[in-house]
Amino acid sequence: MAALRYAGLDDTDSEDELPPGWEQRTTKDGWVYYANHTEEKTQWEHPKTGKRKRIAGDLPYGWEQETDENGQVFFVDHINKRTTYLDPRLAFTVDDNPTKPTTRQRYDGSTTAMEILQGRDLSGKVVVVTGANSGIGFETAKSFALHGAHVILACRNMTRANEAVSRILGEWHKAKVEAMTLDLALLRSVQHFAQAFKAKNVSLHVLVCNAAVFGLPWTLTKDGLETTFQVNHLGHFYLVQLLQDVLCRSAPARVVVVSSESHRFTDINDSSGKLDFSRLSPSKNDYWAMLAYNRSKLCNILFSNELHRRLSPRGVTSNAVHPGNMMYSALHRGWWVYTLLFTLARPFTKSMVSQQPQLPRTPLVRLSGKGTRETQAHSLPWPLTSHEDESGLEHHVIRPFRGMRRGA
Repeated sequence: MAALRYAGLDDTDSEDELPPGWEQRTTKDGWVYYANHTEEKTQWEHPKTGKRKRIAGDLPYGWEQETDENGQVFFVDHINKRTTYLDPRLAFTVDDNPTKPTTRQRYDGSTTAMEILQGRDLSGKVVVVTGANSGIGFETAKSFALHGAHVILACRNMTRANEAVSRILGEWHKAKVEAMTLDLALLRSVQHFAQAFKAKNVSLHVLVCNAAVFGLPWTLTKDGLETTFQVNHLGHFYLVQLLQDVLCRSAPARVVVVSSESHRFTDINDSSGKLDFSRLSPSKNDYWAMLAYNRSKLCNILFSNELHRRLSPRGVTSNAVHPGNMMYSALHRGWWVYTLLFTLARPFTKSMVSQQPQLPRTPLVRLSGKGTRETQAHSLPWPLTSHEDESGLEHHVIRPFRGMRRGA
């Protein structure tokens, strides 16, 4: 400790805080090294703790790693429109010899979709989300798209679907997102969607069966089936069957069926314990909207379980999920009574407006205006360059000093 005190390395409150004149950087393969600007040298070990560290996880959504003409790695934040040589994952480094983590709950009722996928790089993945123009479906599609996946919004209302696409592109202009027509209340539309998707000659890594109706009055679809049963279950069942070969070719792949805890409050068997088909698509006299919804959600779970049993040996898993009792959505739109009840409950429901993660900012002097200027950063001995290119993207760049060793 005396040597550290003499060298000025014990003046900080945290053992991980760097002494003056030092900077933390990363290599292309995710290892952390430390630059000493006073002596113009680099080293792998932390100057105070002597530990070696590496980066944990992928880049946050909206970030890309690129290389300049000198071979130096830099990072582009498309959300905040800035570039930097500082890896945004430096806040989440781990020791080279980490201890065994303790078991704890990672997510809770306040966790957003963006937080679930934080640090995931889904580039190259293709995702289809049904009913993705609003509510849970939209948040799911947006989260996938902002993490690099190619997302297809499968929706009945193309006007609202295209508006949803525009909203996602407004958050990140490089997002790969598009809308396709899918009306689950019309089996021919399901067939046309599957044909159009296959014509794209792309993989399918994730299929989220999210679309649903709730509280509708009794009606029959053009296929002669009760609407709640066909939209919530049968349409998705048919869709998965038509895309099953694509899912298997894309393995590992996954089907996610959005169900509900309300499946527990119904039965689809008769008094002898056999499946009663008349309960699946009941007549008008035997119809009750809430019961029809519960039965359709039970069908979702039974279908997901059997699908997993059949396809998991081929690399396709299936999961049924319950989105939460206090999740506000637009399911209530079928009847004004449900709308009133949902409105009264809304102050106690979870909002689906996710907060953008706050990323660590670089300790640099911000400059504005076109052209190029140079100034000194607060504690860095080399010049900071800031300029705005023709696209309006503002760059904040620290020039590396000449003495830095490649790959270290």
